Amino acid sequence: MEVEAAKMIGAGIAVIALLGVGVGIGNIFSTFVASVARNPASKSEIQPIAILGFALTEAVALFALLIAFLILFA
Repeated sequence: MEVEAAKMIGAGIAVIALLGVGVGIGNIFSTFVASVARNPASKSEIQPIAILGFALTEAVALFALLIAFLILFA
């Protein structure tokens, strides 16, 4: 196997983590919407937690993308 092909395969495997990130972000916001629909008065307490969860989940996506770029271009 050539080195270039191995780099492409490795980057593709590293990007598989983005699938889990998409599911996680969908889960965070669907739960947020459901909880606010159930109790609108608690929005001010729940929203910061949802945004923090989104930011931490999105950080995983950025790390996976960084690893893929490092595999491809380093």
